[in-house]
Amino acid sequence: MFGDMMGKLKEAQEKVEATKKRLDTVLIDEKSSDNLLKITLTANREIKKIEIDDSLLEDKEQLEDYLIVNLNKAIKKATDVNEAEIGAVAKEGMPNIPGMDMFK
Repeated sequence: MFGDMMGKLKEAQEKVEATKKRLDTVLIDEKSSDNLLKITLTANREIKKIEIDDSLLEDKEQLEDYLIVNLNKAIKKATDVNEAEIGAVAKEGMPNIPGMDMFK
């Protein structure tokens, strides 16, 4: 029984690692409401691209504000996707351990 449980845990860990690698290919796009700033990052929260309209380059404070707001939105979206995917795979592979159902 213990060996079977360890096997299932190892399999679940491998599935989580494979999912993390796959999430490197899932792209999250976020843009400002006026389309002056566009950000692309992976579901693993790695920034891939930032596009800034030339008009934002004239106002440093405005650009900083845009970056903060939109990076935070993009990171939140990526985190939601990441946690949902990793959580589903981890839960699916967990062996039935008494008392562990409280972590659903």
